Amino acid sequence: MTTHGTVRLSDYEGSWLVLFSHPADFTPVCTTEFIGFAKIYPRMQERHAELLGLSVDSVSSHIAWVRNIEEKTGVRIPFPVIADSGREVATAYGMVMPGESKTETSRCVFFIDPRGIVRAMIYYPLTTGRNMDEVLRVLDALQTTDAHRVATPANWRPGDAVILPVPATVEQAEERVASDGECTDWYLCTKKIG
Repeated sequence: MTTHGTVRLSDYEGSWLVLFSHPADFTPVCTTEFIGFAKIYPRMQERHAELLGLSVDSVSSHIAWVRNIEEKTGVRIPFPVIADSGREVATAYGMVMPGESKTETSRCVFFIDPRGIVRAMIYYPLTTGRNMDEVLRVLDALQTTDAHRVATPANWRPGDAVILPVPATVEQAEERVASDGECTDWYLCTKKIG
């Protein structure tokens, strides 16, 4: 059950989904994160991605908290929040870290592609809030690598050069170095796309 009624992962087939957990409602770091997620939500939707939050708190607690966030900050939380009091989803996705807490979910982010496959995961400790720019950057990188069959280098941002796939033969390596990409060596070639 969620703050938007019953939701199933299958409801998101065909679009990207960012599933994230938070330790507890009415906590300061989580509140700043929910505000951050609400602010990037329109940009996520432009990327054909949806948001789905989760914690072990009840639906009533989630409703009271998202109403409190809107009342106190003016920010409306537009995405559903799963009430996982039985910890079924949190356990299945490895969101509870016994070393940190036996009862709270960690700060996890799962990037699930349109086929329902988890493509990337980011875990944060209870004391560290997430970086919303990084959430968008990872989503952009995953979508770019899928669309162009390339890889993205460290610190990549949309518009930066991408890494071309490594050649599988000597002949392909020689062709690569002579190609229109920027090559440091046969195995490391970049190219601007689109």
